[in-house]
Amino acid sequence: MKGYDYSQSGAYFVTICTRDRECLFGRIDNGEMLLNEYGEIIEECLMDLPEHYGNMELDCHIVMPNHFHGIIIINDISHTVPVGAGFTVPVGAGLKPAPTGTSYIIKCHGLPEMVRALKTFSARRINEKRLTRGVPVWQRNYYERIIRDKDEFHRIRKYIINNPKNWVSDENNIK
Repeated sequence: MKGYDYSQSGAYFVTICTRDRECLFGRIDNGEMLLNEYGEIIEECLMDLPEHYGNMELDCHIVMPNHFHGIIIINDISHTVPVGAGFTVPVGAGLKPAPTGTSYIIKCHGLPEMVRALKTFSARRINEKRLTRGVPVWQRNYYERIIRDKDEFHRIRKYIINNPKNWVSDENNIK
């Protein structure tokens, strides 16, 4: 949405498709998604994202043969975290130790940065396996929707969960 700050706290429905809708990540069998080695890379990269972005939570998601659907939640976290006795810095937060009594400044990344990281890191690992360095894995852009209320949140979750069962009629299923 033009002018919207995508680092704001909230829930976002994201869809990212492979380049030319190529089915790279596995197959649907009997309404169930079976990931191949490339699909497993996507899943691993997804699960790793919250380790790098302290304000991010990954909710319901599915890796499909040629796309990914997921709900990404961006949390409103304090921009400074006091450091004192007993404080533990989370792994992957990108924070460096500071003397007691000082504060850390936490950069709150937005949705575009999180999607960029997923696309970059997964494409790099997939291309290493395929021996196709530099070949695009993902389409240039992605689809996102700001989730506005609980009803919409639950409808989107249901859509994601049922996506493999509905693969036959999915618009991303290029037969």
